[in-house]
Amino acid sequence: MTKPPHPTAGPDPSGGPPDPADRAAAISISGVTKQFGAVQALGGITLDFPPGQVTALMGENGAGKSTLLKILTGDHQPTEGNIVLGGESVTLDSPARARAAGIRIIPQEPEIIPHISVAENVYAGALPRKSGRRFDRAELRRRIDADLARLGFADVLDPGLLGSQLTPAQRQLVEIMRALTGTTAARLIAFDEPTSSLAEHEVEALFALIRRLRDQGIAIVYVSHRMQEIFRLADRIAVLRDGSLVGVQQADTTDESELVRLMVGRDLSTMFVRQRVATDRLVLDVRNLTTDDVTDISLQVHAGEVVGLAGLIGAGRSELALALAGDQPVHSGSATLDGTPLPSGRPGAVIRAGLGLAPEERKAQALFLQQSVRANISLVVLGRLRRSRFVRRSAERELAQHYTDRLRVRTPTIDHEVRKLSGGNQQKVVLARWLARKPKVLILDEPTRGIDVGAKAEIYQIIADLAAEGVALLVISSELTELLGLADRVVVMQEGRVTGELTHDEATEESILALAMADDIISTSTPGATS
Repeated sequence: MTKPPHPTAGPDPSGGPPDPADRAAAISISGVTKQFGAVQALGGITLDFPPGQVTALMGENGAGKSTLLKILTGDHQPTEGNIVLGGESVTLDSPARARAAGIRIIPQEPEIIPHISVAENVYAGALPRKSGRRFDRAELRRRIDADLARLGFADVLDPGLLGSQLTPAQRQLVEIMRALTGTTAARLIAFDEPTSSLAEHEVEALFALIRRLRDQGIAIVYVSHRMQEIFRLADRIAVLRDGSLVGVQQADTTDESELVRLMVGRDLSTMFVRQRVATDRLVLDVRNLTTDDVTDISLQVHAGEVVGLAGLIGAGRSELALALAGDQPVHSGSATLDGTPLPSGRPGAVIRAGLGLAPEERKAQALFLQQSVRANISLVVLGRLRRSRFVRRSAERELAQHYTDRLRVRTPTIDHEVRKLSGGNQQKVVLARWLARKPKVLILDEPTRGIDVGAKAEIYQIIADLAAEGVALLVISSELTELLGLADRVVVMQEGRVTGELTHDEATEESILALAMADDIISTSTPGATS
């Protein structure tokens, strides 16, 4: 896969050019080992981060990526080994020391204070003061306006907005501004899964900014599970497995299959291979369904069939799923399950009818993060586990253990808090919940978002197993390769409407995108149309 050429460098967004000698000095780690008690999280890692290059960091969850980032940013100190800056070993024993050395991280989930402004969030801890330590609001406004203009964010970020009012993309921009402001110029900026909550146009804007930073000589570390992003951005790719560095590849001389082999230690070329087991028995029948967000939707899913639901962000796929699950009111049309109408606006009744939904935002919409794996799995079957008014704890534990084992959820015990699990294992807990309920229809909204390639393969196998058991599956995914590999049919939506349907043999990335952008294609190809 070819990468776009480096664009012409624009204004330096890093806070002004540092000393040329500093720019020439790569940050590197040498023989870094990190132990937590008896557990070795990193073992003898030696890796450099050259200035003016994007180094992608890949690996399964638990491979050591987060630990390595925390060592670079001073949150953890290595048990053994050194961090080398400008040819000299340095000690980064606090985040303040790392920041003073020019190292920044843009976290996966931006840490935004909700009840203060964008400007105050950007300079939190370093707000300008007048004499007598009074807050200098005029100076704050002068600084934020200057930095917004310098970074090119003035048109997309209002400095007066409260943190609670920001979109995911704007929250990320605030974190980027924090990284690029201050008295010390950035040498290295690490981006941790930065696109997980971004729309496509926001992703493009982020990539343009990263390329600008790279072209100014900053070392970029980019952590992502998304192969297409890696090949678009990275100059080189470092792969971790079980705390060890197993390879560093040049992005223009490797491919996805090689990276997968390095990450998981095995070939996953057959991870989409499944027997097609769809039957003629119609289970979910949606006819002319209309809500506040979708219009005149019709689709069918048969027993044992996997139907993919494709479309760009904002197409209405998640909103349709919520309506079918009873979480949004239906204004007209119908949805039936085995011929029986699904009740509108009554999630509990929909669950009892046999439909389950694993929503897109598992942490916010599906999981009780402070509760145990056991409690999260048993949530929708407590009625079956009760004797009189009391839940039979032994039966609950037996059920939770059974599905934890079946789905290979990696957890110390079923009493472990679910918030402490990796993203892939959290998703398995959500799936275990619905397997315990034994649904007739299961809707999976972005089932592999934010999880590593090994966990993806396990999720795909679970989907194949459910189809083989006769479950009707509706899978929403923004990854076209995923839909092409999993689905028996693909239904495509745009702006709340179905624009087409493709069989497994008809579906290609090009045919799906053509339907997902049907109106745009028509409007730009019609004579006399304006852009």
